[in-house]
Order: sequence, then C-alpha cells, then structure tokens
Amino acid sequence: MRPLLLSTKIYIILRGDYNLDTYGYVRVSSADQNEDRQMIAMSELKIPPSNIFTDKQSGKNTARPGLQQLLATVQKGDTVIVESVSRFARNTRDLLDLIDKLTAKGVEFVSQKEHIDTTTPTGKFMLTVFGAVAELERGYILQRQAEGIKAARARGVHLGRPIKRSPENFAEVVKLWERGKLTFDEALAQTGLKQATFYNRLREFRQGKRK
Repeated sequence: MRPLLLSTKIYIILRGDYNLDTYGYVRVSSADQNEDRQMIAMSELKIPPSNIFTDKQSGKNTARPGLQQLLATVQKGDTVIVESVSRFARNTRDLLDLIDKLTAKGVEFVSQKEHIDTTTPTGKFMLTVFGAVAELERGYILQRQAEGIKAARARGVHLGRPIKRSPENFAEVVKLWERGKLTFDEALAQTGLKQATFYNRLREFRQGKRK
C-alpha cells in the first residue's frame, strides 16, 4: 500500500490542496532537450521525485514508457499534473483519450498552463470544448479525404493497392501446366507468383478467355 502524501500542498490557480497522491508527468521530444523547466514546476508543487514520470521522445502517440507506467501506477483519488497539455498529448484526440483513461480510474487531471482541472466546472467545460474541437478537426479531415478521393478518381487515378499485372509468360506457363508438362511448383517458379496470387491470376485469365 502506498503512503498518502497528506502534507502535500499544491498551489495553482484553480485549486488549493491535494490530499491524496499527486503525480507529475514530464516530457521532452528528444534526449538532448532539457526538461529542467518542467521539473522546476513539479518541484514548486512539492511533488516527490519518485512520483514524477518522464519521457524523452516524441509525443506523436501514447506508446511512451513513462506515460504507460504512470497510467499503470495511479489509483482512485490520485491527481496527475502536467506543465502543459502539449507535454501530455500532441493532439486533442489523444488528450481526451488519456483523460478518459484517468477518469475511468477515478484519477483527476490538472494542466497548469491551460488551467485545466477536471474537478472544477470550468475544467470540465474546457474538456467539452476540446472534445468539440476534436470532432470538428475529424470532420474536416474526413471531408478533405473524401474530396481528395473524388478529385483523384475524376483524374483517372487508381486508388488502393497497385494492380499487379500477370507475367508476360503467364498464358504459356498455364498452358504447359494444364497439359502436365510443368508441375505446380515449376509454374510458380517460372511466373514468380505466390500460390494465392497464381490462382487469382488464373481465375482472371480463364474469365477473360470466356468473354
């Protein structure tokens, strides 16, 4: 059982005291960047070094060792504090997903720079705004994708996997194979096709002959 940090007092704009375990998360984008500014902020909030989780890598996704360890450590009643949401997540969707995971465990979230505190009505409202922005961004992305696909098709551009043409010797190899002059393995070797691809091309070849 972890000891409760009953004496911990965190002075920020939105709240006064935290009576259960408080954790900090610090991230810089690469090993040669300095995390001192964030660590000083954590120290000023009296967060014990043992409760600070760090990562030195890009925030392009949530697969970060320090972040995952933090998520596995926190328990109901704890609070996670970051200096800025950009240190916690690189995009709105990741931010909301991470806060959802914390909320599901009964853990609060505070971001100093943006004055987000999930225990306050203002903080919850800001998360609602973030959610609306995320949906708007997603809608714009889908719209641009649809418009791009439509424009590409209008230009005659093939979308999806590139079409793999049958080898030039395919018809001759099939003829020899069907006459028993080649084994199936020899037919594959001469066409350079895998078994599934060979049968697909064979089906297309026979359908073409019937037309």
